[in-house]
Amino acid sequence: MAGPNMPTRVMMFRDFVPDKIRVFLCLFFAVAFQFSGGIYLSSVSQMVGSLALMQEDVMMAGYASFVGMTIIFPILFRLKFRFTTRSILLFVCPALIVCNLITMRTESLPVLVIVCFFAGMLRMWGTFEALSNVQLSLTPTRNFAVFFPVVYMIVLGSIQLSDLLTVYLGYWSNWHSMHWFIMGLLFVLWGLTAALTRHFRFMKPLPLFGIDWLGGALWSIFLLSVIFVFEYGKFYDWFDSLQILLGTLIAILSLALSIHRMIVRRHPYIALEAFKYRNLTSLLFLFLMLCFFLAAPTVLQNIFTHGILQYDVLNDISLNWWNFGGTVLGCIFAYQWHVRLHGGYKVPVFLGFALIVGYQCFMYFLIDPNMNIEWLYVPTLLRGAGYIILYISLTVYVTCIVPFQHFFQVLSILGFIRTGFGSVLGGAIYSRVWQYILPENFQTLSIELDEVNTALNMQTFHSIYGEAMKQATLVSLKEMYGWVCIVGVLFLALILFEKFLNQNVVGRLPRIRRIKHLMKRENA
Repeated sequence: MAGPNMPTRVMMFRDFVPDKIRVFLCLFFAVAFQFSGGIYLSSVSQMVGSLALMQEDVMMAGYASFVGMTIIFPILFRLKFRFTTRSILLFVCPALIVCNLITMRTESLPVLVIVCFFAGMLRMWGTFEALSNVQLSLTPTRNFAVFFPVVYMIVLGSIQLSDLLTVYLGYWSNWHSMHWFIMGLLFVLWGLTAALTRHFRFMKPLPLFGIDWLGGALWSIFLLSVIFVFEYGKFYDWFDSLQILLGTLIAILSLALSIHRMIVRRHPYIALEAFKYRNLTSLLFLFLMLCFFLAAPTVLQNIFTHGILQYDVLNDISLNWWNFGGTVLGCIFAYQWHVRLHGGYKVPVFLGFALIVGYQCFMYFLIDPNMNIEWLYVPTLLRGAGYIILYISLTVYVTCIVPFQHFFQVLSILGFIRTGFGSVLGGAIYSRVWQYILPENFQTLSIELDEVNTALNMQTFHSIYGEAMKQATLVSLKEMYGWVCIVGVLFLALILFEKFLNQNVVGRLPRIRRIKHLMKRENA
């Protein structure tokens, strides 16, 4: 192909593969890697019964996978410049197959958590390698505002579709079926890689000398310890237990050692400069609030749909289709706003949070024991749209304040909250408040209800007791959604006064020559 077109071609494929097929295959690889993982959280209930584990154990393994995805960010380009794409894919595919086999068979919680952690790293490594090769085909101008809508449509869309597939396969067979399906898909990817790709380098391989592996391990221990504290806090009664105290101590110690390495090492795993960029604290706060608001569907909506409406797993997961539809609409809006209209960041950030707060307000008014599932379609659609708009807009904003040298380190820092402990922290807050609100409301509603009341026989007492608990649950749900709505409205007002979101600059990927120079400096 002519010289001017060379940079936009996906060069890892053999010559007989057409250019359009190359782009499609890279996107297919990325979707397949996003479907793969250590465990699939939609099958938690089946795994709990099959593996004799608690729900907290399976969720801990799932969060470990997210930590693995987050912690590998700072070294992704180093790995790309050390190995060819063919070598990476030929390693990642069988490694993920092995991870699926182990997680499907093991009953050891430490083994499950460790394997899921590495499965998350492999999952992100494969996804990055597939998408980085196709970036210039999608946006020859290296515009991140074009690239990130594609990335997050694949990442967030795959989450919804993967959950749907997991539940459907588990319903027709068992939770092992998803693992067998993913392993078959990975075998297909393995075969396509072996048959259609070749070793291609655009520069001499850089050795992996100088990477602070111990620093990466310390950050991982810190994140896993924090997640352990928030995930098991309710089970162990928080700081009245030795386990939570020990987890907190390990988190503090690993964080202190990580900070020390940032200060004393020349090339730490995450540089101290990465924490000093303008408005990074505000971005962390925005992602923390996003995780707080998105924890409501995980905790409150599940209590409502399972405890009150008695939805089975198929009805419950069917809402993912509407969440996926909202993801598509939000992705289209973000693309149009940033690429076509060249707008700033305040409008999409405000709109994204407004849609998520709108979901909370919808739920406040919709809670009814006789409601139909169709009532949940619109709020679920709004939540999905707001979710992806915020992810795209805030990540594109990072590209305009952080140079490429520290860009992936900052993404990892944001991932500490975004895919690390932010969600489990939000869930822990809701669960803790729920422990106080539900007994208080039940006591208020049943203050004159007791077994010595001569107006009640035993059968009547039990039926009235059950109805009182049901009404207390409904009142508690409405109260909690109400408080979340109030917090949401106040937070929206705060966004209106934020000045750092007014700019409309979009970052661009540096040219290969510049990236080569930066990689060599890190390797020095």
